[in-house]
Amino acid sequence: MRNSFFDQSLDAGAIRRRVQELSTGKVGFYSVGLYPASLAYNCAMQNAKGRLLLAPRPGRDLLGAFPEKTIATMDDEHVETVLNMGGQRIGGELVANTLSDLIQRCELVVLSANSNHIEEDLQEACRLRKELHREQVVLACLAGSFSHDPISNSAYVLCEQQPELAFFSGFHRHGALRNPFDSFTANFCHPNALTAMLGAQLMDQLSPNIQVSAGVHNVEGQFIKAAKNMASVFAGFGYGFHQDNPGVLPTLLTLLLNQCLDQAATVSMARPDRQRLYHRQPFPLTELGYAVPRIESTLVRDGDFERVRDHTFSQLTAMVADVRGSMMLPISGSPTRNFQAGQVMAEAMRDQGRCPHSMEELEQWCEAAGLRKGGLEGLKSLRYWPQIVRKYAIPANDASMVNLLYMAIYGRAGVKETAYRVMTESRELSSYCQESVRPSHSRRYAEALQNLDVPKALELVVNAVIADNANQAMGSKMALDENGETGAPAYLELMDVIESQLDA
Repeated sequence: MRNSFFDQSLDAGAIRRRVQELSTGKVGFYSVGLYPASLAYNCAMQNAKGRLLLAPRPGRDLLGAFPEKTIATMDDEHVETVLNMGGQRIGGELVANTLSDLIQRCELVVLSANSNHIEEDLQEACRLRKELHREQVVLACLAGSFSHDPISNSAYVLCEQQPELAFFSGFHRHGALRNPFDSFTANFCHPNALTAMLGAQLMDQLSPNIQVSAGVHNVEGQFIKAAKNMASVFAGFGYGFHQDNPGVLPTLLTLLLNQCLDQAATVSMARPDRQRLYHRQPFPLTELGYAVPRIESTLVRDGDFERVRDHTFSQLTAMVADVRGSMMLPISGSPTRNFQAGQVMAEAMRDQGRCPHSMEELEQWCEAAGLRKGGLEGLKSLRYWPQIVRKYAIPANDASMVNLLYMAIYGRAGVKETAYRVMTESRELSSYCQESVRPSHSRRYAEALQNLDVPKALELVVNAVIADNANQAMGSKMALDENGETGAPAYLELMDVIESQLDA
């Protein structure tokens, strides 16, 4: 899929005219949920000059994502403006826009459906662009979950499958977007720096309250959002269950943030277009606001240094703020829906003294609390987590918190019991947070030093002292419990299970 504001012409005059068209271009949002409708309301409050158009999914109401009590609090004039953004007056009657209308009238179209519909929407949008001879309309998405191919039973990040698909995201709360005095940041990412800059400019002009900056890391951005949605569930659980144990929360939230970024850093190294991303841009990435062209890190694997991580994208402030903000309990208003799902999970686990029997039961708990499961992207992403871990070779120590959440929902009965202890006992959870971030081979040495009466543990330490045998010792798998050691803490038992079942 080619996804650019320009055709491949070298005619300076035609390009000049196209740039001028873009300076006054419109942005369209197709499939209007809470975020696009809230953004439109923000634009209406700020007297936007008709730069935003909306098109609801067929059969859906433009404001259908809002509860009636929320709509009742909105200004009638602003609501009327939003409704006009979503349709055209034909014979005095307001007729809803379609995806075709957006592609015909806009220069940038954001396909804002969640992962249930985004791929079919993208196929339809590409077909319409060609049919309407509007192939210079740029397409973007918001979807914050992993996609899944039922035929091959594989999960993936959609922006990796479609490398030129733009990705738009930032931190927002739907209620706050209806506050005329609040301001927000967002990132518009496209692997071509010029397209990213022009798209960010179009988005930035929608409302003076919204500041949009450009980036090239669409794959990483979409992965961060999917990982953030899962992390937000755990954050909600932490706040809900450990509100009387405030010492645990800072550690838990720090790990959830850091691991989202570390996972995306590993995913970044797998990009097939990575060299082109950095070496074939129309201008340096520093012109987009990146402090340096690349931030790469190394880690030790089996005794050797290996380049495995690219953290350049972490300079996208709005993306990082999105992760932080989604794991916070707000001063006013409601937290994100995924955070609320975590709170519901905490309350039910406290009442019943166990983990949910299945994802279906957890979704029932959420539905009973007024949360529609279709809007809980974090829970959907969790379904495909083992496939994502294997596909991108994400180390267990970079994903230990999501791994714990996964085991609490999808583990066998015995594993769930252990996961329950780790998640609900403050000391177990803090120990898990501290130990699970270590690579497994470093933990083997720590365990060995505490079990020198076990022959194999002593042998491991001796071999480590002898430099010629160190690499062989690091590669060996230890199982101290084979020598009669029992009664390991719950967090260590769970780490062993996770490494045996989910380790990449």
